[in-house]
Amino acid sequence: MNNVYQVAENCLYDNGNVDSLLTLTHQAKQKDNSHLLTFEDNSPVLAISGVRFPDKPVLLSPRHMPKRNLGSKAGVIAFFHAIAHVEFMAIYLAWDLLYRFRSLPLQFYQDWLAIADEEAQHFELIRQYLRTFDVDYGDLPAHGGLWDHAVATADDLLARLALVPRCMEARGLDVTPSIIARFTEFRNDQAVSILNRILADEIMHVERGSYWFNRFCVEVKLNPEQHFQAMVNKYYLGGKPKGPFNREKRKIAGFSDAELDWLEAH
Repeated sequence: MNNVYQVAENCLYDNGNVDSLLTLTHQAKQKDNSHLLTFEDNSPVLAISGVRFPDKPVLLSPRHMPKRNLGSKAGVIAFFHAIAHVEFMAIYLAWDLLYRFRSLPLQFYQDWLAIADEEAQHFELIRQYLRTFDVDYGDLPAHGGLWDHAVATADDLLARLALVPRCMEARGLDVTPSIIARFTEFRNDQAVSILNRILADEIMHVERGSYWFNRFCVEVKLNPEQHFQAMVNKYYLGGKPKGPFNREKRKIAGFSDAELDWLEAH
């Protein structure tokens, strides 16, 4: 299986298995590195409603998720299981972005394949850490709303780029530094190492979202800052992302001062 869209379809529709998804993702990236992966668009795009997920974890609404105390063993386990789910869903989100939107520059597909591979690496780091507590991914419930933005933006590339990398993923740039500080206080070096790795990669993932959003807006003669606001107002569940926002990291990731001022305005 050497065609990127066939691999993506397998990951999204014929899978539903954690280990198989990880293997397929890493193999695709290795093939691309070796110039063995093809990018010919030779198959129709299937409806997003058919995407399959593993049977576990049980998915709950955010209000039913348990509170986490990072100073306790149970809290650490619950926190990292939640982050494992975020990273696992991020693999799906990267594959779906690559799969669903066609006839774009080759670099776009290579960027999101690289992101899918890095999200898989993040998931594996967290999974290994959870296993030191005799816990595996799926043993605890997880947040059930992470896929909703993908479904809502399945027919709009600019909306997808605005909502997934520039809202959902960008939230990690705001909250992760303070969580790293908490684990540093608790002298949990392994947790700090994992979260620092994820944060560094996520800055670049959001930057790729910003780059392609801005480029595609300009190509169709839209003002990127105005269109970002329009997409958030139209699609973001809850009205608008909540702060506080990490301006320093968001600017590295491609946000303008005007965008940040708008996000921060009540």
